[in-house]
Amino acid sequence: MLLLLLHRAVAPGLRQACRLSFSSRLKSTHSRLCIQACSTNDSSQHQCPSLAFSTENSSTRGWRVMGTLLGLGAVLAYHDHRCRAAQKSPHIYTREEVKSHSSPETRIWVTLGSEVFDVTDFVDLHPGGPSKLMLAAGGPLEPFWALYAVHSQSHVREILAQYKIGELSPEDKLPPTLKTSDPYANDPVRHPALKVNSQRPFNAEPPPELLTETYITPNPIFFTRNHLPVPNLDPDTYRLHIVGPPGRKPLSLSLDDLHQFPKHEITVTLQCAGNRRSEMSQLKEVRGLEWRTGAISTARWAGARLCDVLAKAGHQLRATEAHVCFEGLDSDPTGTAYGASIPLARAMDPEAEVLLAYEMNGQPLPRDHGFPVRVVVPGVVGARHVKWLGKVSVEPEESHSHWQRRDYKGFCPSVDWDSVDFDSSPSIQELPVQSAITEPKEGEMVEAGEVTVKGYAWSGGGRAVIRVDVSLDGGLTWQVAELDREEQRPRKAWAWRLWQLQAPVPPGKKELNIVCKAVDDSYNVQPDTVGPIWNLRGVLSNAWHRVHVRVAS
Repeated sequence: MLLLLLHRAVAPGLRQACRLSFSSRLKSTHSRLCIQACSTNDSSQHQCPSLAFSTENSSTRGWRVMGTLLGLGAVLAYHDHRCRAAQKSPHIYTREEVKSHSSPETRIWVTLGSEVFDVTDFVDLHPGGPSKLMLAAGGPLEPFWALYAVHSQSHVREILAQYKIGELSPEDKLPPTLKTSDPYANDPVRHPALKVNSQRPFNAEPPPELLTETYITPNPIFFTRNHLPVPNLDPDTYRLHIVGPPGRKPLSLSLDDLHQFPKHEITVTLQCAGNRRSEMSQLKEVRGLEWRTGAISTARWAGARLCDVLAKAGHQLRATEAHVCFEGLDSDPTGTAYGASIPLARAMDPEAEVLLAYEMNGQPLPRDHGFPVRVVVPGVVGARHVKWLGKVSVEPEESHSHWQRRDYKGFCPSVDWDSVDFDSSPSIQELPVQSAITEPKEGEMVEAGEVTVKGYAWSGGGRAVIRVDVSLDGGLTWQVAELDREEQRPRKAWAWRLWQLQAPVPPGKKELNIVCKAVDDSYNVQPDTVGPIWNLRGVLSNAWHRVHVRVAS
């Protein structure tokens, strides 16, 4: 009890009073103290360093010595605790336990390899921002670290090591795969960052904070739009069948055959017709997946020009209407394959740069994106970019596929499912001008002073985006955003423009109603509201994009 009272009396002043005289000696004996605390040899003897306070009176010197001894004991106890902890077996957790810690309320856990970390206290310190680290909350870091090379640096691992709390159970395995009778059992593994809209078939989009992180969308987080199970095709036995004109034999091209054609590379943005459908469904119910702003992505594609392959098969432009029909190797249980078509005039035009692509961002196509060959039609809705391409033919009419004739068409807002006539509207080809805000997110708290707004803009048909206007007050006043420096060729602007605006937050504002709208080089501009463009399928949703945020006090 006496020692405890002495410690309580001395400890507050000990740290400052002994900082110079004791800490220097402590540093010099640090390694010896650790050896002593961890030693299993009871006979080992260590002498404590002599302590002298020559300028103090005897009373003060007594207190100083007692305080120093207490401090030295604390150091020894601390090292003993550390060494004992190092000798203990790590705490073992299951993946389910880790998964349950995915919010600040439950603590934020992540895994790397077989190790488990509690990164709750690091989230706000994350250099890429809290939202990016939160994408991995309750799960593995590997899929996210793979997107950015900085994570392979040693100092990053050292920082993470400070937050280790245990290890994964060696018996805890990943969830079992689906039964082989399931047509989706052989679907590929997907990136956990993707926001899933449906599992079967798989449809998902990247979160907004990752979507515009880079100009080229990394393959693992490129939005995925599947209509049927993903086929597992053997590149060695793959054949693409090109139906020739009357009197000509069809071509049967292997993957190696396609590589013999001149290789052409282009950067192209793909957008689903249903991108931003969720905003239409807020106004009135629509049928379709609830895509937010992420059903759009950009990649560098490489392959053979479709015009070169068609010419090899004997096709040429016709005086009468004609269409190039594509059929995929994905099919439903009845054997019905996905299909679509584009006008022959576009397919045969070298300037249209339609590709039979076999590479995506310098790599073979991922399975979810059409391996081994897909169609890429720059400036045209994603529904015509047929994946897992198996057959190409030239026909007097457009494809009879359901997805060409009975889907992906726009209608008057007054048309409902009782009165709709799909034959009365043309199939969507080129898409209208589009833009969306990716930062900040809806409902986010922003700092007073200055706000940074980021997003993307794109227009179909090769029309270049020439301006993006941004408002912080719901459209009462506007500012022009800064566009990225990626070159856009006249009439061949196949890829999006990323943009950002840094603007002062008006003094006294408690919330901001941020709005963006894009203008293309034909001076097409986005409509201000959803109502006039609403349609029963929720396609072509390109009204001003709005994000409401709160301002920190």
